[in-house]
Amino acid sequence: MGSCDEKQYGVTKPISRAGPTVADLQRTKELEKFLVESGLYESEEEAAKRVEVLDRLGQVLKSWVKMLTHRKGYTDQMVEDANAVIFTFGSYRLGVHGPGADLDTLCIGPSYVNREEDFFFALHDILANMEEITELQPIPDAHVPVMKFKFDGISIDLLYASISCLVVRDDLDISDVTILQNIDEPTVRSLNGCRVADQILKLVPNAENFRTTLRCLKFWAKRRGVYSNVTGFLGGVNLALLVARVCQLYPNAAPSMLVSRFFRVYTQWRWPNPVMLCPIEENELGFSVWDPRKNPRDRTHHMPIITPAYPCMNSSYNVSTSTLRVMMEQFQYGNKICGEIELNKAQWTALCEPYAFFESYKNYLQVDIVAANVDDLRAWKGWVESRLRQLTLMIERDTSGKLQCHPYPYEYMDISRQCAHSAFFMGLQRKPGEVVQEGQQFDIRGTVDEFRHSVNMYMFWKPGMDIYVSHVRRRQIPSYVFPEGYKRSRQSRPTSQQDNPHKSSQEDEISGTEQCERNFKRKYFDMPGVKQEIVVKKQFSVPLDSLARSSLSQSSSGLSFDMHNSGQDVMERTKSPESDTECAPNSSVVTSLTSDGGCEDVGSTQMAVSVEDNKVVDGMIGGRFDDTACGIHSVAIAENEDARGNEALQNELQQQMEVLAFNSVLLLYPFLNRFPYYH
Repeated sequence: MGSCDEKQYGVTKPISRAGPTVADLQRTKELEKFLVESGLYESEEEAAKRVEVLDRLGQVLKSWVKMLTHRKGYTDQMVEDANAVIFTFGSYRLGVHGPGADLDTLCIGPSYVNREEDFFFALHDILANMEEITELQPIPDAHVPVMKFKFDGISIDLLYASISCLVVRDDLDISDVTILQNIDEPTVRSLNGCRVADQILKLVPNAENFRTTLRCLKFWAKRRGVYSNVTGFLGGVNLALLVARVCQLYPNAAPSMLVSRFFRVYTQWRWPNPVMLCPIEENELGFSVWDPRKNPRDRTHHMPIITPAYPCMNSSYNVSTSTLRVMMEQFQYGNKICGEIELNKAQWTALCEPYAFFESYKNYLQVDIVAANVDDLRAWKGWVESRLRQLTLMIERDTSGKLQCHPYPYEYMDISRQCAHSAFFMGLQRKPGEVVQEGQQFDIRGTVDEFRHSVNMYMFWKPGMDIYVSHVRRRQIPSYVFPEGYKRSRQSRPTSQQDNPHKSSQEDEISGTEQCERNFKRKYFDMPGVKQEIVVKKQFSVPLDSLARSSLSQSSSGLSFDMHNSGQDVMERTKSPESDTECAPNSSVVTSLTSDGGCEDVGSTQMAVSVEDNKVVDGMIGGRFDDTACGIHSVAIAENEDARGNEALQNELQQQMEVLAFNSVLLLYPFLNRFPYYH
């Protein structure tokens, strides 16, 4: 069990200090074998190449700083002493990167070498003239400004931070908080990637167990479609922090136990209570830290996951109501499978079964992105993808949360098109439990038009860049999204999917975009019992970022069809006035449909969490001040009462929040009225 003298990790006492059983160790071996067979570890050759590329990039950066030092008129001694230091962060620094993973790097330079001109122009020109550098893409206006490129085939994200010293030493201690003096917030965000990674490794009881667990859960998140920070799901840092917290709560657990406890804890977590690895630190440097008492914006966060390095921030501010719902469903799915694994009823492969997204909804939004060439598409797609999260938020806002979105964080390409193309999809469904009234509709035409307008503000728009937003039914999903290149025959229900207790035989009316100067389409169909229409209008939009391009806007005739048509498909191509027909999305047809009523929603399900009869239940998170034996006594009581396992876990989750409040780590008084469960 351990003693009270054992080191405590995190802001509360652990749930359990119990070590692994023989069965746990065997499951860990099976887990490690599964990860190796899944190809999650890079080869020795690739690892050596990464080290070589890092060294060569470091030499380029040192030469660049020396050149600028000479160009700016500094002395010969200053030129000789001029230096730049390169650090890594992200999955590489944490030790959980896989084959082909991006190499996240940070260049730290002296105070007189700036980001705007020296990094994004002078260094950009140097890199552009190197044969080893390909796919060079500067993104200076990102939340964390970055330069993306491939160096001898290795994908690199390079950040830059200019610190307040004239000479950067090779042995620079990036964890020292004084490094943040006299710098701006984008520089702080750039530095904190490395600082957070270092803190995570310091705050977990066993780094190797942490790495194995995180590697598994990253694979799980990617396969289940919930790995994408920009889309509003979990990014690498978010997931690392969640895993690290579970490692703190079970300091002696083996990786197989930690994976199982991960799902058990987070299916019961009462969001928006924050996940923290250490107390939030204030500092005289004056940077804003995450604090709902002082910052109104922090009160709107749905899933706070707080970084451990000053200034502490919420790493998951992109999470929306819709994406949190999807993640909670996937936590519940993982919890169920892990329970079956512990009962020897399932293997680790079942945990990472791919999510059947295109079989899970009846209605989808399809966002097609096109450009004149691959290079233009790379920049244009990056901009549009960064804005897709706003479309989810807008739909939530304009339907009062009654229409739920499930953005899928993977892109698809139709290689048959003559122009460069990329597509993203969102699943749409009515909020479970909503009562449907005859004629009820969700009109999101204005919503999508507002989204289009925001996307069209892209500063670097070029002719050929275009975006199309359309509504498609499940049967109309284009074949190129399927791995085999064709639609699979629909079977009963995939074993990996959950039944939807809220399914309805009625469908909502979902309206697409309305814009008089663009071509559009409409789809109507009748549903059993209640006649409702789905209106879809194609978005043929030329992105306009200034009045100078307003002359490109051309009006085009619209097509409308009587909703009481015969029910047979009527298809007619529409052509964008600015684009070739070959570039138009496959769904650019006008169709009058009658629903066959034969499809059921498969996904978006709330899964019941069962507690297996023959396993102990970890009954608390944290502990009260008056708990004895470091809170283990409370765990032992809960472990002897399996039937009360989930209830005990939920109660102790609440106790943790009380401990946080009592310790003044975070007094969430502004939350109390908005979230009753804080009381």
